Amino acid sequence: MGKKLYVGNLTYSVNDDSLQQYFSEFGTIASAKVIMDRDSGRSKGFGFVEMSTDAEAQAAISGMNGKVIDGRGMTVNEARPMEPRTGGGGGGGYGGGRNSY
Repeated sequence: MGKKLYVGNLTYSVNDDSLQQYFSEFGTIASAKVIMDRDSGRSKGFGFVEMSTDAEAQAAISGMNGKVIDGRGMTVNEARPMEPRTGGGGGGGYGGGRNSY
């Protein structure tokens, strides 16, 4: 089992410090990060917590998954590795100009 946990369904009021506080009762926190929208600067509603040991991570999943914080039940599970992004995607093409005769 990995030590990095995905934490979802967070309210916008949760920040890195409060996320760390919620999980600290289950062991030593290596890192706690709420993912922020780069345009608005507001939380995207999820984050990641890295516990020091696998046993602490398992205890945190058991203790925090479904726990209601600010009226929302959190989703906590083992974080999956980030999938590689493919290709350069969209854009391109010519925008079919108008002919004004």
